[in-house]
Amino acid sequence: MSQSLTKSPSADAPPPGASPGRRSLQGHPWLTLLTVAVGVMMVALDGTIVAIANPVIQADLDAAPSEIQWVTSGYLLALAVFLITAGKIGDRFGHKNTFLVGAVGFAVTSAAIGFAGNIQTVIVFRVLQGLFGALLQPAALGLLRGAFPAEKLNMAIGIWGGVIGASTAAGPIVGGLLVEHVNWESVFFINIPVGLIALALGLWILRDVRAEKAAKSFDVPGIVLLSAAMFALVFGIIKAPEWGWGDLSTVLFLGGAVVLMTAFALWQRVAREPLIPLSLFRSLPLSAGTLLMVLMAFSFFGAIFFVTFYLQNVHGMSPVQAGVHLLPMTGMMIIGSPVAGIAIGKLGPRIPIVAGMLITTAAMFGMSTLDAGSGNGAMALWFVLMGLGISPVMVGATEVIVGNAPLELSGVAGGLQQSAMQVGGSLGTAVLGALMAARVTDTLPGKWADAGLPPVDPAQAEGLNQAAQLGFAPPAPAGTPQQVADAMAGAVHDSFVSGMSLAFAVASVVAFGAALLGLLTRRGTTDAGPAVHI
Repeated sequence: MSQSLTKSPSADAPPPGASPGRRSLQGHPWLTLLTVAVGVMMVALDGTIVAIANPVIQADLDAAPSEIQWVTSGYLLALAVFLITAGKIGDRFGHKNTFLVGAVGFAVTSAAIGFAGNIQTVIVFRVLQGLFGALLQPAALGLLRGAFPAEKLNMAIGIWGGVIGASTAAGPIVGGLLVEHVNWESVFFINIPVGLIALALGLWILRDVRAEKAAKSFDVPGIVLLSAAMFALVFGIIKAPEWGWGDLSTVLFLGGAVVLMTAFALWQRVAREPLIPLSLFRSLPLSAGTLLMVLMAFSFFGAIFFVTFYLQNVHGMSPVQAGVHLLPMTGMMIIGSPVAGIAIGKLGPRIPIVAGMLITTAAMFGMSTLDAGSGNGAMALWFVLMGLGISPVMVGATEVIVGNAPLELSGVAGGLQQSAMQVGGSLGTAVLGALMAARVTDTLPGKWADAGLPPVDPAQAEGLNQAAQLGFAPPAPAGTPQQVADAMAGAVHDSFVSGMSLAFAVASVVAFGAALLGLLTRRGTTDAGPAVHI
């Protein structure tokens, strides 16, 4: 082990103390970026690829609807609860070791899911998969922070964001092809070769960079309090649409989250080596960047959740076709993220973030004008603007959070950034989903009556309402004239679109609020301090 007084190796020179030849590649900034991108690609791909496989998994394993829900919810819950603690693990034991454990664990649990013979086993390993995925993401940001000098970090984060965008975009298409032409297990098996590549590159390329001030012990009470608070918050948000926002269970979980978070904050004030030093939030840009990430995720992930139902159930597209129609948005994210990184490097994050959120606001408002008969051109226009607007925000907010944190807390900052995105996305999906459900419930009877359709008996009304909230028109009874069947489908689709329009309108207001918050951001200014290279 040797010490260096430099902040990080230069992006254009071999790491200090490296020998010529092959070993000089260890710690190379751009190869480090390639390595962490391969690892994080698995996590991003899994966020969308599994959704395509869920209906087939449900049928093959004879799973109940509530069980299949936990294939996704269990994974997201584990991610949200463990991200900050995973970042602390990276700060304590080194981001390289943490990244390698995450990559291997993610691949192994993916294989276990593929070989599972029942839904309960799938859910258990999906939770474990989420825990290993949580290790990967903050470690990746910590490794980038240690490998790149400040002037090139924005571009690196931009390219990293582009890889995540590409993986997210590929998920529905790859998932659809695998499910249709192979089987649902292959959706998970695909992570095995990717994980092996990440492991091989990690052992060869990654060079651990730790700050001398890194904590030497764990704040176990802090970890327990924060994990319990995050669990109560995210679980309460996930279940609120099912239970009702005024239900006692919802109130207990969300209220418990507030109490636990307060207890966590009080403990952090007296802990010898706190999990998240509260002094971190004395940085106004970092605090603004964290809240900005929550609002961005609320508006973007909350509203975009309904687009897949709009494309598949209202426009009748297959999963693969829906994925192709989303390519204008995800394609702009792939292109826009590296470009945003360059712009942020030259201008600082404030102007690109504010401009990006204003463009996102316009795109959200435009999406609220779509109807059941909107053509591909109108959809593509708003998708392009959405991808163009969100790119500088994801890159800029990440740089603001990670760049304004001390090097010894880069893992915690990376976990904070990812946690803010998970909480914001979960909250947006739940809140906007509740608003949409209420609008569909209010408008469906009127749309049904306006179409001249006979009243539905109470026993069937609730099922019809539930289907309409997904844009799905149940098959008409045998012998129903085609004109009447079309009118039934039209009433359902119009009610769904009315709810979707409300969700996007609210999302546009939240996005505008995030644009105003972006005025408080600025480039990272903290001193990285001495680093230990291993």
